[in-house]
Amino acid sequence: MNPGTLEPSNPVRPRLSVLIVTWNSAADIEPCLDSLHAERPFEVIVVDNASEDDTRARLAGYHHARVIENTANLGYARANNQGLASCRGEFVLLLNPDTRVLPGALDRLVEHLDQNPGHAAVAPRLADYDRTDRTQQSVRDLPTASSVFWELIGLSRLFPRSRKLGALRMAWFDYGSPGPAPQPMTSCLLVRRAVLEKLGGFDEAFPILYPDVDLSRRMRDSGLVTWFLPDAVVAHRRGASTARVKPRMIREQYRSLIRYLRKHDRGGWFWLKSVVLVPLSGIVMALRIAAWRLRRR
Repeated sequence: MNPGTLEPSNPVRPRLSVLIVTWNSAADIEPCLDSLHAERPFEVIVVDNASEDDTRARLAGYHHARVIENTANLGYARANNQGLASCRGEFVLLLNPDTRVLPGALDRLVEHLDQNPGHAAVAPRLADYDRTDRTQQSVRDLPTASSVFWELIGLSRLFPRSRKLGALRMAWFDYGSPGPAPQPMTSCLLVRRAVLEKLGGFDEAFPILYPDVDLSRRMRDSGLVTWFLPDAVVAHRRGASTARVKPRMIREQYRSLIRYLRKHDRGGWFWLKSVVLVPLSGIVMALRIAAWRLRRR
């Protein structure tokens, strides 16, 4: 059992709950769980979305982890909400199974929220899984109709440093310095449990993609601050689960994007913007799926 980890039967309330959602994560879940070390007591909750590989068999060896076994794949948002209902910690670490938490990272993230009561969440620096000296571009701005338009027609890639055309990807973000992060990836994100409960957890209208973006938007709209810490490092293998169903994920990405923009449009004219964005996103979606299939050949 890892240092600092609580047995499920321990009545002492932990400061930290680590929440992991798995789906066919057999290749990743053991290194992920083995990497969890902290000075403070913490609990581990794993929600398995009806894995068809031997994820559950591997989880059976981790008696300190509380496992919720779903009989169907309920999606990322609903599974996280399930796990959140079981969390006892003051802080909740939303963690993907395709990660390895480097030594000291958990303590550094908790320490930051302890020392900064005005911050609702904190994100580590994500690094490539096998080359932790390589930083992943894990922070973006929150999507708007205009930033998505520049992304769909490709101008954001031609002019990534433009504060207007490249607004979504934020290529200028300084990954070497701590600072506010509008929308960090929830591959690893530490959030105050009280904040998650106040916001009602994840919006299950975004079952797989964009529930994290929606959560970041709702935190920002509530005046809450999310911070980025470069000295807390987590190794991340990109898309370990979703790569197996790539065309489906591409379709879901664009459906959820339009759903997100419709939900958060404040101008009242999204029906007009959708005349351009919906067909444009459909074309880009089809091209990406076709390109993926050609590469597979």
